[in-house]
Amino acid sequence: MAQEIRTFIAIELSDLLKARLNELEEGLKEQAPPRAVRWVRPEGIHLTLKFLGQTPVGEIEPIVKALALACASFSPFLCTVGGLGCFPNLRRPRVIWVAVEEPTGAISRLQEAVERACAELGFGRESRAFHPHLTLGRLRDRASAQERRAVGELIQGTEAPCVGTLTAKMISLIRSDLRPTGAVYTTLREIELKEG
Repeated sequence: MAQEIRTFIAIELSDLLKARLNELEEGLKEQAPPRAVRWVRPEGIHLTLKFLGQTPVGEIEPIVKALALACASFSPFLCTVGGLGCFPNLRRPRVIWVAVEEPTGAISRLQEAVERACAELGFGRESRAFHPHLTLGRLRDRASAQERRAVGELIQGTEAPCVGTLTAKMISLIRSDLRPTGAVYTTLREIELKEG
């Protein structure tokens, strides 16, 4: 049996943006129902482009080569981070997120190029539409309907016009090890977005 690791492809954040997200998260934590949300540690927040899941170790090099080809036509670009929301919606929140916006469409084109490259290697395509976001927290399964409603109202009533900016200079292939204390992430490879 070939060794497998859990992997995904993402854009990593600057320390400054992580610090700002931490401030936003701390403010929400104080007002949210206690223990209703499992908050993501700021060092564990990424802009995920593609979740690969269990990946044979022998596939890492072919994935890196495919990603390098997929990224070849992309230059670095700037995204703004701000505005809160929930998946699937504010009435039944399961995931709390901050929006990532990029006016030229480069982020969506990059995600589609990554999706296509991975599909050619046999990884299934994501069925849901891509909505660039940074996950701040996930509601616990045991959160009551009342707690969920309170979280939805909190998110709806919280202003987060602009948390910061994200410069996409490279994409990373990241290993995710699930531990009882939370996921531990290790960057395996970085693929630069080179100037045109």
